[in-house]
Amino acid sequence: MLRSMTAFASRERVVAGATLRWELKSVNHRYLAVNPRLSEPLRSLEPRVRERIDASLGRGKVDATLNCWLDTGRAEVAINWDYADELIEACRSLAARQGEQAGPVSPLELLRLRGVMTDAPTDYDALGAAAMSLLDETMSQLVDARQREGERISGMIRERLDQLKEAVAAVRARREVVVTASRERMRSRLAQLNVEADNARLEQELAIAAQRLDVDEELDRLASHCAEIEASLDSEAPVGRRLDFLMQELNREANTLASKAADAETTRYAVDMKVGIEQMREQVQNIE
Repeated sequence: MLRSMTAFASRERVVAGATLRWELKSVNHRYLAVNPRLSEPLRSLEPRVRERIDASLGRGKVDATLNCWLDTGRAEVAINWDYADELIEACRSLAARQGEQAGPVSPLELLRLRGVMTDAPTDYDALGAAAMSLLDETMSQLVDARQREGERISGMIRERLDQLKEAVAAVRARREVVVTASRERMRSRLAQLNVEADNARLEQELAIAAQRLDVDEELDRLASHCAEIEASLDSEAPVGRRLDFLMQELNREANTLASKAADAETTRYAVDMKVGIEQMREQVQNIE
């Protein structure tokens, strides 16, 4: 099954005290290149993020962006009890130093003092675990998107392959017609010159001309490459590089066929082949 290297996925989750959002964007690339961009509180997750993406993808340039918004407006607070106890004890000591009996310390007055009341601490370990769990979900979404795009590309390539095979069959069927027409043209020219040709030499020239027009090897290789591409499309392994190489080979054979074409019909088939091969090659650039 083909997988495209071009896809996008995003997932968002609200966890205790924060909102997490992953955005994964992948495009075609010669190798796998992962570019993590993580919010400052979770920057230490970068090595784990790289490992997780490396385990799921084979090729492509992947931008992995994690945004983390801490909820600074939440009502949860924490009291620094050690500091509060020290303040209460200090009030009692001060009253005793002045020879007075310490009265009750006002809780509201204590809470107004800087350092007594603080925001509830953020559990960054739990936040990191939630971020990695959300990354797994986002990666699954990205892989599904790459597979869907790969299926579309696979269908397009199969359609062009069918057209290419039809063109190969048509050129093969015309081979005898082209050779016969070439022989007749040569005989006609000799007749116009009104000279008597050496039959042995004539047959030799006709054989050489027929050899120059022989495209059986090119047609056989085109058919073989088509079969190899179809097998690759059904493979579960990444085949992008293999398909790219096969497209180059297809183009090479189509060029040779075009150079040997001796009639307009064969030339037209060769041009159609080259157009279809180029269309496939452009799509293959996005295959993992």
